[in-house]
Amino acid sequence: MKEWISRSVVVTHDIGLHARPSVKFTKLAKGFTCSIEVADALAGPWSNAKSIVKVMGIKAGQGATLYLRARGPDAQAAITALSGFVASEFDEDRTDVASG
Repeated sequence: MKEWISRSVVVTHDIGLHARPSVKFTKLAKGFTCSIEVADALAGPWSNAKSIVKVMGIKAGQGATLYLRARGPDAQAAITALSGFVASEFDEDRTDVASG
């Protein structure tokens, strides 16, 4: 089996990885065929990034580091997309966050 491709990314969104971005994150992860895991510590525990329950359970706040790893045919693309999504503050419109 292929090796894990990994990357870490800091959560900069002021509310952190809350419900709405968790849904978007898992939806994005499900678009890839590779295995993807996420953790809030390098040592784990690692969670399935395609599971909304597991991702929401991480409760990563602003300033937390998320550790991502993927293994499979599209692992590099998955890591690039997911880390970019986190770095972009979950593609959230700041007016949406302020209102709700």
